[in-house]
Amino acid sequence: MKLFDLFKLSGKVALVTGGGRGIGKFIATGLAEAGADLALTSRKMKNLDAAAGELGSAFGVRVFPFACDMAKEEEIDRMVREVMARFGRIDILVNNAGATWGAPTLRFPLEKWDQLFNVNVRGVWILTQKVANIMKAQGGGNIINLSSVMGFRGSDEALHPAVPYNSTKAAVNLLTMNLAVKLAPHRIRVNAIAPGFFMTDMMGYLEKPEFKAARDMVTAAIPLGRIGGIDDIKALAVFLASDASAYMTGHVVVNDGGLIAK
Repeated sequence: MKLFDLFKLSGKVALVTGGGRGIGKFIATGLAEAGADLALTSRKMKNLDAAAGELGSAFGVRVFPFACDMAKEEEIDRMVREVMARFGRIDILVNNAGATWGAPTLRFPLEKWDQLFNVNVRGVWILTQKVANIMKAQGGGNIINLSSVMGFRGSDEALHPAVPYNSTKAAVNLLTMNLAVKLAPHRIRVNAIAPGFFMTDMMGYLEKPEFKAARDMVTAAIPLGRIGGIDDIKALAVFLASDASAYMTGHVVVNDGGLIAK
């Protein structure tokens, strides 16, 4: 196969959770640009509708938005049924949807701990199990989980007072490796991306002049000296979703400008 043909996703269907904004939308953009049809999910339809219209128009692929709360199994069931009714198959699953919530560690409420694990780990597992059964019946597929550099390290209380978040992402890392081994006989590959700091909607405040000191502190911690953008994540996602990475499974690929190497 010719080199650039390895990266093509024409004829594939990709389901991207949390695909209406941020890193999820960055990844969806790359998959659509490579030719994949998309099912985008998140809790809020406003962002999904906007992303679906934008990506469908820009790349000429089919893009359908579906509202889904990843903490609720009944909504995950409904979403998978709707995606299958619309497309008839799922070739690529991107488990991007996630949650965080901050509070002082010694007073962090148990209900919020449970909420983060329900979305970031339990929801990922529930959807992956359902989609993996579909992929098995199809003869194979490709799963990409979104982890974080925080899944490899502790974080300062003042900068990141969300004690369960790191643990949820560490769980995603091990789930990725474990499922890669267990699903390999079904021709299903499972990898993960662990991003560092990316300029998403949530971090957009750093562009404001009054937050220059905070932005300088973040960029100073990154050896490449900048915050990641859409091109830095969409290319990696297409690589992992395509035949270009056909011999890769069970890996957590860190994409952080060198942050955790420092």
